[in-house]
Amino acid sequence: MPHPGWQDFRFEGIGTGWEISTPVPLPPGLRSSLLAEVERYDSTWSRFREDSLVTRISVEPGQYRLPTEAAGLAALYRRLYTLTGGAMTPLIGESLERLGYDPQYSLRPRGGAAPPPDWDTVLEWHGTSLRTTAPVVLDIGAAGKGQLVDLLAGLLRSHGVSDFFIDASGDLLNGGQEAVQVALEHPYDTTKAIGTIPLGAGALCASASNRRAWDDGLHHVLDGTTGEPVRTVVATWALAESAMEADALATALFLVPAAELEQHFRFSWLKVFSNGSAEYSAEFEGALFT
Repeated sequence: MPHPGWQDFRFEGIGTGWEISTPVPLPPGLRSSLLAEVERYDSTWSRFREDSLVTRISVEPGQYRLPTEAAGLAALYRRLYTLTGGAMTPLIGESLERLGYDPQYSLRPRGGAAPPPDWDTVLEWHGTSLRTTAPVVLDIGAAGKGQLVDLLAGLLRSHGVSDFFIDASGDLLNGGQEAVQVALEHPYDTTKAIGTIPLGAGALCASASNRRAWDDGLHHVLDGTTGEPVRTVVATWALAESAMEADALATALFLVPAAELEQHFRFSWLKVFSNGSAEYSAEFEGALFT
């Protein structure tokens, strides 16, 4: 709980746990609206549901109309696809499923690593309009949870709730002005922290190779140019104004040097490497334990 005496609304959504903390309990109608928004988002974007739009797209190529939030996803993914030379791509789902991270959670590879198809070969995505020339497995997991955090924050504000703290299993958004001290999870031991950081108004999102790992060294952060898991970086944190941007940049930090991202985005960051070293931006106000 970010502040003593605040009330927590806890629920499960998009396959993970959520906690929304507010000074007073949220009314039942607003709670229902929040849950409905989570369900709507999941029924569109989940590749783990048979009834989702993304599952339909994976089966049948064609023209699709997407919901309003797709425009923000398309623009952000296109920028990062270009900046990373294709290493970060919304088409990474096919590579993840090949390695065993499939809708059945089999965690059994069905072949060696392979890169996903080239964006411009199979996909036209402009705003809410998407056209595919072949079945494609979209996976917007690198930005989707963060975007849903932002959508729920917008819903809270539209109902007059201005002070809140959202914790979507480590993707955090502080809707108030009072800073909250946040622990930075140890990439090799989830019961420990490697440091802390004060989170004021804005978002802090993390990505770590230990969070979804299986088999012999496989995990969910893949390089889209090879389909292989990234081995050199083990954990990243990004602070930005929106959770969607922080979420996406936390993944992008696995794939390219932070200096390349800093030329195009306003954010601060921390990056931990597999050799135990760490790098962080001048604006990153966290304290790392020695």
